Amino acid sequence: MTQDSTPSDPERSSETESSSGSRLPRQAAVTIVLLSLFAVQPAAAQTNAVCSADNLPSMIEGFFQLTTALGIVGLAIVWQADSLIEMFTLNPEQKKGLKRHKRSAMKSAVVLVVLGPLYTVAGSMMGLPLAQCVDLVPW
Repeated sequence: MTQDSTPSDPERSSETESSSGSRLPRQAAVTIVLLSLFAVQPAAAQTNAVCSADNLPSMIEGFFQLTTALGIVGLAIVWQADSLIEMFTLNPEQKKGLKRHKRSAMKSAVVLVVLGPLYTVAGSMMGLPLAQCVDLVPW
């Protein structure tokens, strides 16, 4: 007796599901691409709404300066607290963990301070509209 090489009903249904499952992401990707081609054109054709607003550029600059200042103050607080805790810690593993925490806080503060000027310089070089009217240098 020979075995039938045709797949049984459960095997067929799994093949159908896998082919329809791979078809759905493709259809979604095509839909997103088509929508972005047609729906983004009116938004791209607008003038720079941020720069034409009355107080919006200065509000963005003030918000960035405030968050940068709070980040630097937060770094000072975390640094001092970690140093204080480190003085009373006897376990070397805990001391290593505190030093790692201080390093990560320092990295975060450096990123926070460097991000604004970097965006301002790179954005003006690339011709980004927000970089033309908003100065994100925190000092």
